[in-house]
Amino acid sequence: MSIIEALIFGIVQGITEFLPISSTAHIVITQILLGYQFPGFGFEIYLHFASILAVVIYFRKDLLVVIFGFIGYLSNRSKHNRTQFFFGVYIIVATMITGVLGILLEDFIGASMKTPPFIAIALAVTGLFLIIIERFVQYGNRTEEEMTFKDSIIVGLGQTLAVFPGISRSGATLVTALFAGLSRDTAVRYSFLLSIPVILGSSVLAIGDFTDGTLVSQVGIPALVVSFIATFIFSWLGIVWLIEFLKKSKLVYFAIYCFIAAIFVFFFLDNSMIIDL
Repeated sequence: MSIIEALIFGIVQGITEFLPISSTAHIVITQILLGYQFPGFGFEIYLHFASILAVVIYFRKDLLVVIFGFIGYLSNRSKHNRTQFFFGVYIIVATMITGVLGILLEDFIGASMKTPPFIAIALAVTGLFLIIIERFVQYGNRTEEEMTFKDSIIVGLGQTLAVFPGISRSGATLVTALFAGLSRDTAVRYSFLLSIPVILGSSVLAIGDFTDGTLVSQVGIPALVVSFIATFIFSWLGIVWLIEFLKKSKLVYFAIYCFIAAIFVFFFLDNSMIIDL
């Protein structure tokens, strides 16, 4: 992989990872446009590590509050730590649902779902649900103190849809969290923190590429360094931008983008191509 390709992949991954527009779809589109096929899962998971590092650092205070509150409640059952304990439980519940169903659905996702037409349809579906939640569902105002197990189950099921190429993980979690009645701020925070265990868990799929040297030999150390740094920087910028954007604007703009991307993928990419995801 050239340095330029590594930089492009890093930028694309970083910008799209946390926006509700499907990073997987954009990585696939970028591979097709550049004529480069990833060597297995390893490189994509590697880029996800950079994105997760950005989330962990940006939300470090929130993470520490949840972790210490979780541990504290186990030791003293104090009312002060109860909210953070259950917030941590809801993250675990949603992650377990996504993990189990994701494994069960992995075999169901055949070659027909790894083609540009399917990805285009999935992008359009993402855009449709963003419009539905924005235009036809009244936002709730429940915060993390008022969350329930039902919320975590709904979001976990929604997040599972992201196993289909082109369905945005962040979009699915945001839509289902808002549909469940959570406030926008709580839904965004929950979505970001949920990304950490989900993406780290998916790294198991690529453990072989990391341990046998395949990733280094096929991509190259310079390209790995450049792509990681680019992904981290643009993931950070994406997080900051999305949080500020949602304070002032609406999800419908992401829906419009998804529709445009879907049209581009369907009409301008090779529809017979099968992507090894």
